Amino acid sequence: MTQKKEQRSNKWAFLLYKESSPEDYLAVLDELHVPYVLSPWHDKDVNKSTGEFKKPHMHGALFFESLKSYSQVSDLLTEKLNTPAHVEVVMSPKGMYDYFIHAENPEKTLYNIEDIESGCGFELDKFLSENNPDLLKQVYEIMHDSELKEFADFTDLIAEQFPDLLLYVFEKSYFFKIYLDSKRYIKIERKDKNEEEQNEK
Repeated sequence: MTQKKEQRSNKWAFLLYKESSPEDYLAVLDELHVPYVLSPWHDKDVNKSTGEFKKPHMHGALFFESLKSYSQVSDLLTEKLNTPAHVEVVMSPKGMYDYFIHAENPEKTLYNIEDIESGCGFELDKFLSENNPDLLKQVYEIMHDSELKEFADFTDLIAEQFPDLLLYVFEKSYFFKIYLDSKRYIKIERKDKNEEEQNEK
């Protein structure tokens, strides 16, 4: 246990039980002035052994500016939020996202991405866009179905009709721009080929 208490990181995950957490848990977290993100309340998880519902709980993570030890974070959370003492280093934001809503475990209860909460400057839009594979498919389908050939026109379309996706498009702009350039080039190539065939006739 000594080795674990000496472990240091700036990203720590924790568990919060509904029955023992303060009702104003968001206000308590805000007072810490540490960026945080929380899963939806997991109130439909089933214990495989008993078939009964597990106690309602949520998973959370704190993102400190500097390294903190296991004991520092554990003591802080148990005192302020009455959490279990055990905390874990966040090894993978993608894994954390999947665990928050059970994205990679369809056999478990799926939770709504819109119920994820955050505060104190945590970049939730960035976190979601980087870890949600459905967004890429959604934006690709919009782009594929449109007749637009210029990236500027495409981003204007997103800003007007799908503003929630705009940040994601900016972050993945290289991919979308290359796709549109390729789409435009293929159409020009096909047009030239058709004109050549018409001239030959």
